[in-house]
Amino acid sequence: MLEGSCHCGQVTWRMDADPADATACNCTVCRRYGVLWAYGHADEDVHVMGETQAYVRGDEIGFHFCPNCGCVVSWQALQPDADGRRRAAVNIRLAEPDQVAHLPVDHFEGLKTFKDLPRDGRTVADMWF
Repeated sequence: MLEGSCHCGQVTWRMDADPADATACNCTVCRRYGVLWAYGHADEDVHVMGETQAYVRGDEIGFHFCPNCGCVVSWQALQPDADGRRRAAVNIRLAEPDQVAHLPVDHFEGLKTFKDLPRDGRTVADMWF
């Protein structure tokens, strides 16, 4: 299990399974937010507690943030997949660094090609500034 919270603590999240990796995406939204995502399904293995506000991009995804401190907490698909589940992700930069430092970072080319890029050996610990 992995947990995280926004800066002020008003919004928290829990991931019931330990993530295998973190994703850095360079789409127009994620690169501006500077987030690292761990994926799951809303209300199954990804749980967000506390009131959030959302920036809705198109008709596919809502990026949720704390209305008090502004931290980006998660994203959630607006519609369920064919299996009836809704994809979701949490921003693992909101977890304690020692809990996620070992995770390998996957890079996703979300700006032009929408493809996974080869791993380069970096971990979350290499991404902290």
